[in-house]
Amino acid sequence: MFSLTEVASLNDVQPKYRILKPWWDVFMDYIGVIMLMLAIFSGTMQLSKDQVACLPILEKCINPEAAQNRLVCPTSVLGSAPSTTTDLPDSVANELLTTQPTHLKREDRWSKPRGRQTNLDFQQYVFVNQKCYHDALPWYNKYFPYLALIHTIMLMVSSNFWFKYPKTSSKIEHFVSILGRCFESPWTTKALSETACEDSEEKQRFTGGVVFQKHVSSDDNSQSTPLMDTPKVQFPTEKLIAEAPSLTTLDKKDGEQAKALFEKVRKFRVHVEDSDFIYKLYVAQTAIKALKIVLILSYTSAFASEISFSHICRPEIESLIGYDQFFCTHNMAFMLRKLLFTFMAMICLYGLVCLYTLYWLFRRPLKEYSFEKVREESSFSDIPDVKNDFAFLLHMVDQYDQLYSKRFGVFLSEVSENKLREISLNHEWTFEKLRQHVTSNAQDEQELHLFMLSGLPNAVFDLTDLEVLKLELIPEVRISAKVSQMTSLRELHLYHCPAKVEQTAFTFFRDHLRCLHIKFTDVAEIPPWIYLLRSLKELNLIGNLNSEHNKMIGLESLRDLRHLRTLYLKSNLNKIPTNLTELSPHLTKLVIHNDATKLLVLNSLKKMTSLVDLELQNCDLERIPHAIFSLANLQELDLKNNNIRTIEEIISFQHLRRLMCLKLWYNKITAIPTSIGLVKSLESLVICQNKLETLPPALFHLPKLRHIDLSHNCISSIPVEVGYLHNLQHFAITGNKVEVLPNQLFKCSKLKVLCVGQNSITSIPEAIGQLVQLSHLELKGNCLDCLPFQLGQCRRLRKNLLFVEEHLFNTLPLEVKESISTSD
Repeated sequence: MFSLTEVASLNDVQPKYRILKPWWDVFMDYIGVIMLMLAIFSGTMQLSKDQVACLPILEKCINPEAAQNRLVCPTSVLGSAPSTTTDLPDSVANELLTTQPTHLKREDRWSKPRGRQTNLDFQQYVFVNQKCYHDALPWYNKYFPYLALIHTIMLMVSSNFWFKYPKTSSKIEHFVSILGRCFESPWTTKALSETACEDSEEKQRFTGGVVFQKHVSSDDNSQSTPLMDTPKVQFPTEKLIAEAPSLTTLDKKDGEQAKALFEKVRKFRVHVEDSDFIYKLYVAQTAIKALKIVLILSYTSAFASEISFSHICRPEIESLIGYDQFFCTHNMAFMLRKLLFTFMAMICLYGLVCLYTLYWLFRRPLKEYSFEKVREESSFSDIPDVKNDFAFLLHMVDQYDQLYSKRFGVFLSEVSENKLREISLNHEWTFEKLRQHVTSNAQDEQELHLFMLSGLPNAVFDLTDLEVLKLELIPEVRISAKVSQMTSLRELHLYHCPAKVEQTAFTFFRDHLRCLHIKFTDVAEIPPWIYLLRSLKELNLIGNLNSEHNKMIGLESLRDLRHLRTLYLKSNLNKIPTNLTELSPHLTKLVIHNDATKLLVLNSLKKMTSLVDLELQNCDLERIPHAIFSLANLQELDLKNNNIRTIEEIISFQHLRRLMCLKLWYNKITAIPTSIGLVKSLESLVICQNKLETLPPALFHLPKLRHIDLSHNCISSIPVEVGYLHNLQHFAITGNKVEVLPNQLFKCSKLKVLCVGQNSITSIPEAIGQLVQLSHLELKGNCLDCLPFQLGQCRRLRKNLLFVEEHLFNTLPLEVKESISTSD
């Protein structure tokens, strides 16, 4: 036999799950315990005391009244009474004494026996009692305790099934664990007590008081390719809002735990909001309990009337006993009836609570949960509403204590998470640590590069001598008014960093910022305030600007950047936007890196007559665009990494009187036309990494040519006309098939850089000594046996810029080696 404690354990849940048990579940648990006690008590009583006592029904009886009712006489149990009870067993004697009048003495009761002898001994009565217990007693009288116990256990199991079922128990356990940690987290208390800024204040402080209105229509496919949104500017007349006070510091360990909780809550929400299985299971188990209650009441009420104290038994053992009918009494009938009605009362009460539960489940949508009240009280207006199982679990928690949901909502707020990040970030990135990360770039400027931080540390604004600030992969950048302290800041890089600025900070940027780099994935990530930086001179935009993805993006927003001189676009455009021409009066440099996307339409270039420098790189161009020949002020043209095979159009460059630098590198050019000699203004020609085999003599009749790079082609010889380039200072022909260096090359007395490595040259002419200004010489990768000692006459040549095999260098005379090895 099991104990009450063991059975009651079926109704227990882990203490941490109690927050998910509303009052009706707790009430039903207590009712279940009462029903369990009734079942066990009645079962114990039945096992220990339940029995029937039977007497045969005689055809004739001395007592006329008993005979009339076909009942045995009380004293006829064992026939004529003996003269004394000492001749009988004690149990039988006591039973007989109870049937006699109480006012008689023990001896007097046997003096006048009454009744009729039945001729049954004690063992026969025991047999009859057992036989009639099984035959005459209704089955419900015998099995009520067991049925009550089974029903109670089933109700208990049904009440807690959603805590035990594997598919739901894991989610519930995870939810309760997270909820408890959120409730006890120090950040929860701090966030609720430091709801720093109201929404209205935030809107005024950030975005610099500038209101931008987009007129983007994704349905209009007929529009051309704009690049950005058009801002409508409204400056507030009220006084600028002061910077909000910083939050107090948080213990580092508490901060890390809180950040981990934010991540856990985010992942749990994604996992649980996808289904409503927990809600359906709870509804199902409640409905099953209600149906079970109806079933129990229906058959229990029908059998309740059969519980009786007296029964007529016909055991069909007349051949063994001599009697065919017995009158039996059930000693537990009265107690059993009381227990049954008590059990039914508990069942009815349990059923009413089940009905209320079903009413609560269906009276309002429990698969939606709103944090509206929490948003109003805490000023965390961004706390999202949740749905499905997540919402249902929060509704259940509210029945326990609404404070849990309120504190849990803090970890659903991005504003709260950002505040936590800000505190932790400022605690980690102090002024001293930031100072250690400041470096000097190639332009000898003070530069700070911050990568993948949670935000912008406040200590950055204390670096007053910083000139270049690079921010990369920072999810939220908030630039406060303290940036006005950085009086040396001129260049800002925002690589995938959505940035918000206060109005004071915006005013500072508008007047002081000169160079801005923006890298983005979608055009919507471009901060709208950049269109009002009137002092900006250089703008770099790196990201997707293709019209197929951005139907209504235009560069008209840039027309207010009156001082903009350089525009760098690294994207995948298929045509140059026509609106770009509005920048033509002041734009002098345009750079387009197109990521191998074919640039088809370039007619807009014709109107950009102020361009001095044009770069069209990786645009999949097959010929030199004719639109370029209209750019009368063009001085430098770079067509790197395209698909150009022929440059017959180069004759048109003679109209570009100011063209000084032409870069056609990394293409597939096979020949240089002789018309190159007409481009008299050309000073630099870079045509490396192509497929050139010969060089036209006309190339060396350009009087101003100072820089030639012919590296990595298939050139086998250098024309002797190279000696006509009296202004030549840089000549590179590395990685070709040249075998001989003409002596005329060394008549270029102004030559400073000579790169002839990775060829098939067998000897260096002694005339190299005429290059008195030579300071850079590359000879490595040829077929040389020795170096001419005339290298010693190149007074500016030093070993660090002499690229040659060591064994060849050792062939020089000692004094020459010492001269070259000596540093100035």
